[in-house]
Amino acid sequence: MSDTVVSFRGHAFVGAPLDRADALRDDAEALARLWPDARVLVLDTDGTAFADATGQPFLSSGHALGGGPGAAIFLGLQQEQAWFVVEAATVTLQAPQRLDLRRAAAEWPAEVAGIFCYARGMSYWHSRNRYCGVCGGAVAFGRGGFIGRCGQCGTEHYPRVDPAVIVAVENGGRLLLGRQAAWAPRRWSVLAGFVEPGETFEQTVAREVFEETRVRVTGAHYLGTQPWPFPGALMVGFHAEAHDDVPTVDGELEDARWFDVEEVGAALRRRSEGDDGQGILLPPPISIASTLVEHWYRRQRA
Repeated sequence: MSDTVVSFRGHAFVGAPLDRADALRDDAEALARLWPDARVLVLDTDGTAFADATGQPFLSSGHALGGGPGAAIFLGLQQEQAWFVVEAATVTLQAPQRLDLRRAAAEWPAEVAGIFCYARGMSYWHSRNRYCGVCGGAVAFGRGGFIGRCGQCGTEHYPRVDPAVIVAVENGGRLLLGRQAAWAPRRWSVLAGFVEPGETFEQTVAREVFEETRVRVTGAHYLGTQPWPFPGALMVGFHAEAHDDVPTVDGELEDARWFDVEEVGAALRRRSEGDDGQGILLPPPISIASTLVEHWYRRQRA
């Protein structure tokens, strides 16, 4: 394998971000002034977004919705234009269809899909934090939707993200992949797991790989991240080297094994050229799992 540097890119939700304009979250008057010309994404309770008849974003404006921002979540600025997200139940607006985030990532403009990702994470946090986890009192949201305050005990609640590692483990020109029983037939992917309290990312890599496959990691190197709001994770991608251990599964995975370069290359071609019904299937291109596999394959071929 060559030491040539191979770029790490390709997955969704990592494009040009909004200016989150933190200072404006406390400025109710400024948000009210921005509201009429704002672009507003409408999400249903299941996390799907309003879409037009062709499946493209169905965006409203504050002026069309009327009133002021109210309970809308302020997402930030794109140049001078504000973006908000509102719950479908709070508006009278109707749209031809709803679209889930995975499909939007593949079909919408990248910047709008990225905003949808951000909006979905915030909307999910709101929906799961209407009552205080300390005393059970009702929570009221402020700062443009970025803080929840319990009206009973005064505890403040903030948006949370759950970090998880996802890792391409290699040994001797082979890639370690696993599959869960619930996945579609022939679907395989790199390994992943949530970070536990008191762990570094590198420690999580070693622990998760060993727990799922009994393969021992000898080194881990950070590559990149992807927000993954299903419901609220941040996937932290790694490349890791491992001992030449025989994978053994007991629990979460149905199977795990080493795949050589030819098998992985054939799977990548199968995804781009059409499934021939043979061999393995890989994760969809929108995911960092796919980028990890492709990055590993390009490094082997460099």
